[in-house]
Amino acid sequence: MTAPLPLEEAQARLLALAAPLARETLPVEQTGGRYLAEDLRAARTQPAADLSAMDGFALVGAGPWSLIGESRAGHPFAGVLSPGEAVRISTGALMPLGADTVLIQEYAQCIGASVHLTGEAPVSGRHIRRSGFDFGTGDTVLTAGTRLGPAAIALALAAGHAAVAIHRAPRVMIIDSGDELAAEPRACAPHQVPASNGAMLAAMLAPLPCSTRRMGPVADDLGVVVRALESAGDADVIVTTGGASVGDHDLIRPALEAVGATIDFWRIAVRPGKPLLVARRDGQIMLGLPGNPVSSFVTAFLFLLPLVRALAGARAPLPRPIALPLLDALPPGGDRREFLRATWHRDGVRPQSERDSSALASLASADALIERPAHCDGTKAGTPVPVYLIENGGNA
Repeated sequence: MTAPLPLEEAQARLLALAAPLARETLPVEQTGGRYLAEDLRAARTQPAADLSAMDGFALVGAGPWSLIGESRAGHPFAGVLSPGEAVRISTGALMPLGADTVLIQEYAQCIGASVHLTGEAPVSGRHIRRSGFDFGTGDTVLTAGTRLGPAAIALALAAGHAAVAIHRAPRVMIIDSGDELAAEPRACAPHQVPASNGAMLAAMLAPLPCSTRRMGPVADDLGVVVRALESAGDADVIVTTGGASVGDHDLIRPALEAVGATIDFWRIAVRPGKPLLVARRDGQIMLGLPGNPVSSFVTAFLFLLPLVRALAGARAPLPRPIALPLLDALPPGGDRREFLRATWHRDGVRPQSERDSSALASLASADALIERPAHCDGTKAGTPVPVYLIENGGNA
């Protein structure tokens, strides 16, 4: 039996299988959460002309100034200013021809048809948003692989694009397997547990640009598991929970082999989550996750979510750690890299004492994972440690 793969090698091997899916073009308003398939270049200049950055008076020359009109956002002043003249101007309005500065409202007073200085003297060029200061025609405003969040959507529209090229959303099939699983939580015999992993994984995937279907619980019967895998022929990703280890009733590996899948790797040097299995069949990628819920959660966080992001075209699909001070000391680490449930506080991160991979209550109360290297020394309180925030899959 080969040794479990280190985390980075396993992630790299999985992502090497995950070429972005086919491109499609959608209206910008419909692309929230999707990833750009190509660099986006501005089709216009922003702003297209010099604009006022403040409410006040656009003017030229020394005061007092004769007030000869107004420039409002969307309604520019049509004339040309001469020295000693001013127009009232609002934020975002077009600077009149001839004006070279804006005197802000707080430093001015109108007396009849003239404007008088009451504060700091205007300086030429002040309070003006120059044409093209944000971006110019032909500038790359967003790069391929960028997630289209609210600001990026606004930028794409401002840059003159009504539609953009993105990658097709991956289709994910989630299969719960195991004779111990009960489909109905209220009718759960003592030898059973409610089937909860599938719902958990679907919830983890919900913020990502993908569609999910669920199947199961599937019985521990090779023929039944094979038929379940075969029924998911249109999925880009098949993810199973349970049955990926080495017991007599762990049937995911033989079922994958029976449907013609090629095993890429099996087992990773991570706790919790060692019995992770990755396989491929034609254009499908198959992930066999452990059945214990915390192990399933951690491996989904580290592998399933990055896989779906990569297929959807993300430039940086892996979760990103931040460094936070440890609030409680930790003992020396074990023989595998470990991800500890933790809670994030304003002054640092506190590890939970519970380590059992079946303990859902502690997982539900955690909002972070502390990463610890294998064979590490004990860690004192106050030491910065790598932390993955659970929200947004650690990839916001």
